[in-house]
Amino acid sequence: MVMVDVRNVRKVYRRDTQEVPVLDGLSIAIDEGDFVGLMGPSGSGKTTLLNLIGGIDRPTSGELTVAGQALGPLGGRALAKWRSRTIGYIFQLYNLIPVLTAEQNVELPLMLVRMSGKERRDRARHALGIVGLADRVKHFPRQLSGGQEQRVAIARAIVSDPRVLLADEPTGDLDRKSGDEILELLARLNREHQKTIVMVTHDSHAAERAHRVVHLDKGVLSA
Repeated sequence: MVMVDVRNVRKVYRRDTQEVPVLDGLSIAIDEGDFVGLMGPSGSGKTTLLNLIGGIDRPTSGELTVAGQALGPLGGRALAKWRSRTIGYIFQLYNLIPVLTAEQNVELPLMLVRMSGKERRDRARHALGIVGLADRVKHFPRQLSGGQEQRVAIARAIVSDPRVLLADEPTGDLDRKSGDEILELLARLNREHQKTIVMVTHDSHAAERAHRVVHLDKGVLSA
C-alpha cells in the first residue's frame, strides 16, 4: 500500500510582489512501512515537502494523499482532526514546554480528543516506556539531557499511535552518540511498530538508517 502519494505538487510563496517557487511539479510515492530520508541543500524544499505531507501547509497546485486520505478536500477543522490521528511530528529543537513534566508534555496531543485523565496518563507513560524513559516521567525538560529531551519529543509524536512520523532534522542539535541513539530509536519504531517515517536530514550518516534516500534540489527530485 502507498502511504504517501505526492503528485505534481507545486508550492509558491509570495514575498511582497514576488513569487518564490519552492517545489516545482514534484511527485513521489512512499510505501507503508518505508523509512525515507530526504536530503538536499538548504532551500531545496525538504521541510516544505514535510509540512505538506503533514497537512501543516497546503500546495499551490497538485495532489497529496496520505494514509488513504486526499488532503485537498479537507477543511481546516477536518484537516486538524486527521492530522492528530495520522501524523506524528518530530522537530530538531524538541519544542517541549519547560514548565511541564515529561509526562505532561507527552499528554498534550491527547488533549485534542475526548479521553479521561487516567487514560491520557497511561498512554503517555506507555509512550515514554517505548522510548526508554519510564524512569523520567516526572522530570522537567531542564532536568534532561538533549538526547532525553528528543526522546520525550518522540514519545509525544507517537502517543496518538499515528501511522506516519515526520522527522525534521531530529539529530541536528545532538552530539553523535545521542544522535545515533535517536536514529536507532526511529529505526526500531519503523521495524517493530510499523511506523512509516519520512526524515529530513543534512547528515549522510543519519540518512544511512533510512531504507532509501531521496535528494531534492531546487524543488525537484535530483539523481
